[in-house]
Amino acid sequence: MLLAGLLLLLPLKTANAAPSSVTYLPNQHGKSLTTPVAWGASGNVVFMGIGGSIPDPYTSKSDGAAVFGAGFGDPKKNIGVQASVTCLDISDWKRYSASAQLFRELGNANAIAAGIENVMLSNGGDADHSLYVVYSQSIQAQPFIDSETGVSKLHYSIGAGTGRFGNKSEADINSGKGKHGTYVFANVAYAVADEFNLISDWNGLNLNAGVAKTFKIGKVPIVATVGAADLTNNSGDRVRMIVAVGTGFNIN
Repeated sequence: MLLAGLLLLLPLKTANAAPSSVTYLPNQHGKSLTTPVAWGASGNVVFMGIGGSIPDPYTSKSDGAAVFGAGFGDPKKNIGVQASVTCLDISDWKRYSASAQLFRELGNANAIAAGIENVMLSNGGDADHSLYVVYSQSIQAQPFIDSETGVSKLHYSIGAGTGRFGNKSEADINSGKGKHGTYVFANVAYAVADEFNLISDWNGLNLNAGVAKTFKIGKVPIVATVGAADLTNNSGDRVRMIVAVGTGFNIN
């Protein structure tokens, strides 16, 4: 789930605004830990990332996953298309799933998207096939504008989905934590002095919090995310650490 927060790897391009208006675009850091955002990869962008949970819920073992994907189209003029393949367990590299998202920028630094996650491509794997819709917005009002960089410091998304956004695991059910979550998810990210984003998200099952920072090695952007997951007793058996790192680049 943490890899969901890696899909917005590159800053958005400057929007075509009317001469009398100014649009403050999202900043360059990650916006979410475990939930989708409506800003996706587009314009022939390739991205990849790796992430993990330390430990996995109800076990003493850690778990890791890796994602590779690409984004096409122009979400300002029509539709952006983002597609990816995920290895669900990097310890054996045998279990794979596919995900895709269609998204549209609505102007004024907001966007809407619909997607599908974890369509299994191989046998095994515990990922939950999920559908979702999500709306994302960068706040355009003071005091949430960085005057030096000209981007918004405050971002949020809200959406609803099936599968992992509301279906609890068998271990949760056996622990008396119910069968279903909210099926509604949300995330909020706030930039601290343009150095990194503080992030919190509710993924339909539990609350998570962490930080995300994008930096560059040469011209290649690297996004790193560290967080704490399952902060309430609504799911899982303890608070656990989640980490991820990813990159993306334009192939034009």
